[in-house]
Amino acid sequence: MSIVGPRPLEEKEPYTRRQRRRLSMKPGITCLWQVSGRSDLDFDRWMELDLEYIDTWSPTLDFKILLKTIPAVLSRRGAS
Repeated sequence: MSIVGPRPLEEKEPYTRRQRRRLSMKPGITCLWQVSGRSDLDFDRWMELDLEYIDTWSPTLDFKILLKTIPAVLSRRGAS
């Protein structure tokens, strides 16, 4: 597991072929989903964010996600 990357799923969801691409990256503790609303987002949006992360990955993107993680967690935005 890495610090930033697609979050692992607790339950097995049926993936489309396109969504299976998210499994090509090491899972992480935080990700775009975490800093974009967490449980306020539906499953399809979560998958879109994971694929966006994979398609646009860079060290700069990881750094931006890390900077946004602390306020997202402290504000409990999207936490249920």
